[in-house]
Amino acid sequence: MTRPLEVIPAEPHRVAAALEAALSGSGPAILPHPDPSSAVDVPELVPQKVAVVVETSGSTGRPKRVAISPDALLANAAASEVALGGPGQWMLALPAHYIAGIAVLVRALAAQIAPVFLDPSGFTAERFVAAAGELDHPRRFVSLVPVQLSRLLDTDDAVHALRGFERVLVGGQSMPSALAARADELGVSITRTYGSSETSGGCVYDGVAIGDTRVRISDGRVELAGSMLAEGYLGDPERTELAFRDEHGDRWFRTDDTGEVVDGVLTITGRADDVIVSGGVKVSLAAVEAVVRGMPGLEQAVVVAAPHPVWGESPVVVSELAVTREEVRSVVAEQLGAAAAPTEVVIVDRVPLLPSGKPDRLTVAALVSGSRGDA
Repeated sequence: MTRPLEVIPAEPHRVAAALEAALSGSGPAILPHPDPSSAVDVPELVPQKVAVVVETSGSTGRPKRVAISPDALLANAAASEVALGGPGQWMLALPAHYIAGIAVLVRALAAQIAPVFLDPSGFTAERFVAAAGELDHPRRFVSLVPVQLSRLLDTDDAVHALRGFERVLVGGQSMPSALAARADELGVSITRTYGSSETSGGCVYDGVAIGDTRVRISDGRVELAGSMLAEGYLGDPERTELAFRDEHGDRWFRTDDTGEVVDGVLTITGRADDVIVSGGVKVSLAAVEAVVRGMPGLEQAVVVAAPHPVWGESPVVVSELAVTREEVRSVVAEQLGAAAAPTEVVIVDRVPLLPSGKPDRLTVAALVSGSRGDA
């Protein structure tokens, strides 16, 4: 059994209406997209149980399309509602083609309380405050990424608006502890969320699994199970088989994250690959390094990740040749985009090497940490 798949513009009102029809089965499955004309190789039909397809970059940069059922989306929404102590009114402050934005719309539909949409022309503190003023329910929620929260905490009016939310969900990337502490000091109630398109959105709140979500660590990797899991990757059975596995009647999703669980609380310790999330955008350190090494005299440069107070993480270049941060940022941004531009350049006498002759990346990362006063 199949159903039609429609690629639609990621306009909040349009996505909300199409999502309601997709979940009920009265309309086609949808793939919200910021530029529908650029979506290629999209099938006309998908399996009947698929309601939403979310397009996102893979850890290698190869795009993937996550196929999600109505049951999974609604299970995630129900779990979130219980974890938050009941229904409320949501503000959509994230793009409607991201799973976090779609999850907000699903929660609003499940609660049968109309959401408020932030001006889609761009996120600013002023637009956030204006949208918050449209909320009319006593219980209010919003989902943000750390960089949005950081910008809002710099504005008195926005801080006042944030205090009116019963809970501010923050996810999409690692959040600096200093940012969380600052929000707490200003009286903003935040919850750190962890999840992905493959889990229909956040399924771990402040390290604790919600609903029937289960968490385990296998070979250092975080794995998740529960009714919120996606069906797999559309048109990519090989990738689906690698990421999703059935064990004794249970289905598990193997993430690219490393972590540990202590007393039932999950802590993410890093990524199993070289991809970081900077400002909500996935950035391949290998790709950045390739561009940097293509610059004259920087053939031996190494790129590692470092914590950033605003973006969560960012690339840092370690080089034996004196080069300015502006030079590197300009070249990388031109080829890979602004999110990939290194935020620092650390000059060393000699890049540490392993006996194999490869860069000793652990030592390089320690040098970066020491140069920034983090050691």
